[in-house]
Formats: sequence, C-alpha cells, structure tokens
Amino acid sequence: MTNHGYAIVLEKTATGWSAYAPDLDGCIATGATPEETRQLMSEALEMHLRAMREDGDEIPSPTSLVDYLPLAS
Repeated sequence: MTNHGYAIVLEKTATGWSAYAPDLDGCIATGATPEETRQLMSEALEMHLRAMREDGDEIPSPTSLVDYLPLAS
C-alpha cells in the first residue's frame, strides 16, 4: 500500500461542507464549497500535526483508505 498523506472525508451539510481525517481525531474543517473545505482541511492538518509534534505526541501513520464502489444497475 502506498500512502502519500492522510485520507479526508468531505460531507455535504445543511449549510455547506465539512471534512475530517479518520486517522487524526479532532482534525476537522468546514467551508462553503468542497474546494474551500479542502483548502481549510489542508491548513487544519498542518496545524494539527504541528501541535502534536510540539506536545510530543506520537504522529499516527496514515492507515485509512478511500475508495468508491460501483453501484448495482
């Protein structure tokens, strides 16, 4: 398995979009559009990992995968 970063999940909400990283508890972002939410989530990941390093916390390896399955006809 080759992993180049942390998986994120984007979800439509009643007021916009939200995102979270399954491998990093508490790392979330919200935005008006998927693009804005991706950008804010990228910034949130950087801040989250920096804070973990500063606190001496162990940085978990990315383990979550994202995939799409075809729908049955």
